[in-house]
Amino acid sequence: MENKNNTKKVTKPVKNKSFLGRIVTLIWIGFFAAIIGIAGIFWAASNGWLGEIPDVRDLENPDIYVSSEIISSDGVLLDRFETERRTPVDYKDLPPHLVDALLAKEDIRFFEHPGIDAKAAMRAVTSAGEAGGGSTITQQLAKQLYTKEPSSNVIMRGLQKIKEWVTSVQLEKLYTKEEIIAMYFNKFDFIFGAKGIESASKVYFNKTTKELDVVEAATLVSMFQNPVAFNPIKYPEVSKEKRNLVIDQMVKYNKLSSAEGDALKAKPLVTDRQYITAQDETYSAYFKTALRKEIEEWLVEYEKETGKTYNLDKDGLKIYVTLDSRMQLMAEDAVKKHLKTIQERFFAEQRGRKMAPFYNITEAKRNTLLDQAVKRTDLYKLMKENGSSDEQISTAFNTPRDSVKFFTWEGIKYMKDQTLMDSIIYHKHILQAGLMSMDPKDGTIKAWVGGINWDYFKYDHVKQARRQVGSTFKPFVFATAINQLGLTPCHTISNDRIPGKWSPRNANGRYGGSQSLRTALAQSTNVVAARLIMQTGEEAVIQMARDLGVESPITKDPTIALGSADLSLYEMVGALSAFANGGIYIKPQLILRIEDKQGKVIRDYTPTTREVVNEYVAYTMIDLMKGVSDGGTGSWIRTKYGITSEVAGKTGTTNENSDGWYMGLTPNLVTGVWVGNEDRAAHFGSTANGQGAATALPIWAYYMQSVYSRGDTFGVLASDKFDKPADIDSRWDCSSLMGFHQYNQVHNNDIIEGTGEPLDQNATETGEEIIEQ
Repeated sequence: MENKNNTKKVTKPVKNKSFLGRIVTLIWIGFFAAIIGIAGIFWAASNGWLGEIPDVRDLENPDIYVSSEIISSDGVLLDRFETERRTPVDYKDLPPHLVDALLAKEDIRFFEHPGIDAKAAMRAVTSAGEAGGGSTITQQLAKQLYTKEPSSNVIMRGLQKIKEWVTSVQLEKLYTKEEIIAMYFNKFDFIFGAKGIESASKVYFNKTTKELDVVEAATLVSMFQNPVAFNPIKYPEVSKEKRNLVIDQMVKYNKLSSAEGDALKAKPLVTDRQYITAQDETYSAYFKTALRKEIEEWLVEYEKETGKTYNLDKDGLKIYVTLDSRMQLMAEDAVKKHLKTIQERFFAEQRGRKMAPFYNITEAKRNTLLDQAVKRTDLYKLMKENGSSDEQISTAFNTPRDSVKFFTWEGIKYMKDQTLMDSIIYHKHILQAGLMSMDPKDGTIKAWVGGINWDYFKYDHVKQARRQVGSTFKPFVFATAINQLGLTPCHTISNDRIPGKWSPRNANGRYGGSQSLRTALAQSTNVVAARLIMQTGEEAVIQMARDLGVESPITKDPTIALGSADLSLYEMVGALSAFANGGIYIKPQLILRIEDKQGKVIRDYTPTTREVVNEYVAYTMIDLMKGVSDGGTGSWIRTKYGITSEVAGKTGTTNENSDGWYMGLTPNLVTGVWVGNEDRAAHFGSTANGQGAATALPIWAYYMQSVYSRGDTFGVLASDKFDKPADIDSRWDCSSLMGFHQYNQVHNNDIIEGTGEPLDQNATETGEEIIEQ
């Protein structure tokens, strides 16, 4: 019995020990499993198994620092390609009290932890966030940089948090603490267009970051918790309360004394609201849009060739463009100077007109144009997406508001008791313009003004817009005739009305006799242009335009001789530049080279060139177009604007004055200008005000006056002369009417009757009035 009892006594503790051991073992297994599990989760997150996570390359290039730069030919930073508009500041530019406020409110142990701070998380839980945030500054930066939208789902938000922790640790490895603080301030969106601390300082206090005092710094730091709810402009009382909590935290952590804190909290909340200019409001937005399109198309091809990809917004490329910042500013100023004047004239003409600013359309057509404008607005699209009815949308656009924004040449104005429809009608009155200027010798574009204000009018009138070109197309017709038929400037063409189905009229109403080519182009005589295209054929003229770089559709029809085709300003400047370059076409170029962030050239641009006509034909065109400036439709550049240099020009005015053009060629600079309204039905009622000589030519003149004032700088002098072939005078033997190609052939004035109906009967009668001399 004793042995049995002893056996029982001995075995019982063994059983208990075995049971406890198993529990302990399970605890340790659970502990290590948890550690391994957590490590596994972080490992999975680090490798992207839990969803996309920034790779090291992205972390080394946060987008606020590596936007691609656009640099002018004279070394000026014109603009950037970036997803957001902000002005980064370095850590050294942050006042100490601003950094102290941030640390006290958000992460007092920032300089001690490796990116994650468990103690801070506990503090946030126990104080409901009032004693400082639970996330570290590094975690908050990771969230700003790489969490596009925090999830409302608890599990998904937990996964996002894990990825933010992983990213935080990586950021701490790649950057110094000071760099992380600077990035955090630069990245935060303070709303009202204030992206980053520098913009916020401007918007809320009209100061630079360096100039912020302690109260202002505390106010901005308080917004990190919620920039809308704690906004000093929207909710000043709440903002002051939150500002004072930040000051309390600064006192708590010995960044301020108690007395200083009490004095600062007693101060009133004072803001100085500023409206900053958005990126889209700049002139650069026009050429920048065209530039982006060109580069992105090239990047696709570059990736196919090399396998390398570049992000224009993040990879820190340096794009060196042909634009000269000084000439660009001169062009912008010229557009503004003239349009301010004629805009007032246009408003005066339209005042009191029921159909303003439109002519010769029905009320139904006017309503259609306005309705189309409504449907292009962001508000209309948003209301449609939200399921609003047509009646609700109409009410929104026709109900007076407290503040409606209007563009003026004196600056943006906010009007009370106006409707959005009032704004649309008003902006239909606004005259638009495009200007492009290039060096004809190498194709480099020196100035590009695509419009007057991108914020209102997101349409580029240099390369995107195609407008009827009017008489600026006539040089193509004359060049074709000279090249094909061997004509000289003194060849004469009949000015009698043309019999047949197509009988265009001259703008001045005068007919009969003959005109030399020089006189006909100088006075923009429609009948002569029509006779020339009848002799060369439309195909030859279209081919001439194609050879000169025109890619827009041109319908085979004799009316193109008078300018019925819709072409871009970019095409027109490039094409006519060939005449100033001895007959060699050079495709206009906006880009000189592209470098990666290390400075390696990844693209060098070589101009596309080809000889279209010989130097004799080219100079003959220059000679004819000089007549436009010296006594023809463009003579205002002499008589009114005092420009004495050699200028080969061509004015253009389309039907009902919808488009005004002026193309001005000088030996080293060719510049084209277009002026008109957004809608072709909106225009000046009189040709005296609406012709190209009155709308576009003055802009060219103002621009060239500025360029000539600094001609030595740009290599564009008033004394420049066109290159004249040495023996051209003998080829211009007017006594024998000999041509360039077959010297024994005498040209006659026989014509071929028009064989087809014109596309637009009105277009056949388009012409320019001869301006008073």
